[in-house]
Amino acid sequence: MIKPREYLETGFKLHGHKCPAMPLGLRVGAAAMNALGVERATDGQLIALVELGDSHCSHCFADGIQVITGCTFGKGNIHQLGYGKFGLTLIDVANKRAVRVVPKAEVQVATKKTEFFKDYREKGVPASKVPAKVVEPLIEMVMDEADEQLMTISPIFEYEVEKGKESFASFVCEQCGDMVVEKYGRIYDGLKVCIPCQEKLMAG
Repeated sequence: MIKPREYLETGFKLHGHKCPAMPLGLRVGAAAMNALGVERATDGQLIALVELGDSHCSHCFADGIQVITGCTFGKGNIHQLGYGKFGLTLIDVANKRAVRVVPKAEVQVATKKTEFFKDYREKGVPASKVPAKVVEPLIEMVMDEADEQLMTISPIFEYEVEKGKESFASFVCEQCGDMVVEKYGRIYDGLKVCIPCQEKLMAG
């Protein structure tokens, strides 16, 4: 059983400030892992599909998911789908099983009516500058609420991942001297170059 509170301080250290969205990511990630009966990914055992978009509130949610699931940008097993939603589909790669977990809309609507959002975040105050007395009760609410009150957990469903082979092939760009993964290389006027150098050369 994955216990999200055990990851709370680590989450705040990674994330950089206290807010309710990162802990919500911890809760959603833990619920997905417990539903699948899986442990934290040390390699690519899990894949997280996060429905977030860009430049919208509560994006901090993704850091909580990374911390608790072990699905990280560096390992390449977390993907942002760009839907502007807060759902998570967590995939158990070996067993071809997945679950979708999404925070309840009514909980998120209620949270957006709190002092944290109305008096601070919506007025442009960075989350790190919001007083502890304002943000701490929201964090505790997120961490203490029962799963069934906080989120919706789908039935387990089949999900097969087409696994690409990790590439070790690379070359040194003949224009800038940077190392480039081979599949991103380009040939320009007989030179093996990276994409930015190709664009510069084409622009003249």
